[in-house]
Amino acid sequence: MAGTSKDSSTTSSIQDKTLNGLGNLIKLLPTGTVFVFQFLNPVLTNDGQCHTINKYLSGILIGLCGFSCCFSCFTDSYVDSDGVTHYGIATKKGLWPSSKTEDLSSYKLRFGDFVHAFFSLIVFAVLSLLDTNTVRCYYPSFETTEKTLLVVLPPVIGVISGGVFMLFPNNRHGIGYRSTSTSTSSTY
Repeated sequence: MAGTSKDSSTTSSIQDKTLNGLGNLIKLLPTGTVFVFQFLNPVLTNDGQCHTINKYLSGILIGLCGFSCCFSCFTDSYVDSDGVTHYGIATKKGLWPSSKTEDLSSYKLRFGDFVHAFFSLIVFAVLSLLDTNTVRCYYPSFETTEKTLLVVLPPVIGVISGGVFMLFPNNRHGIGYRSTSTSTSSTY
């Protein structure tokens, strides 16, 4: 019986570490969005050799991924008194859908949410619109004439966005994020 308990403890520890690592990966939801874009963009742009349908499909992908980056800035999660994690969308009154037993007014929209959404969209736009396949598909002459801009703009936008994110830290634990609070009394 002692061996079974030790094996169960080891299995539980491995599962906890795996889930913890997965939670940390999922916490980077915009990174997941960028991964989806990087995975699908070469297929939808036909590796930069676009036809009309490729342009439409790639445009839809860029639009959906941009929306995902923005939307994730307005989602949050909390752990109720029973230990169950709930997810919702931040509104000016609190979290929606609201709980009948928990006070969720501390989760209301803030100015920083809009700043994060805007800069997340800007970073994604620079990344997606200056992607080699996108450039070849939509504006092929830009690749040869504006090579300096293609090299310099992404790091500059990254530094500016990083500075803004430091000024407006994000306390949200959105959909897919692992909530660190044990109740709704988290500090916001």
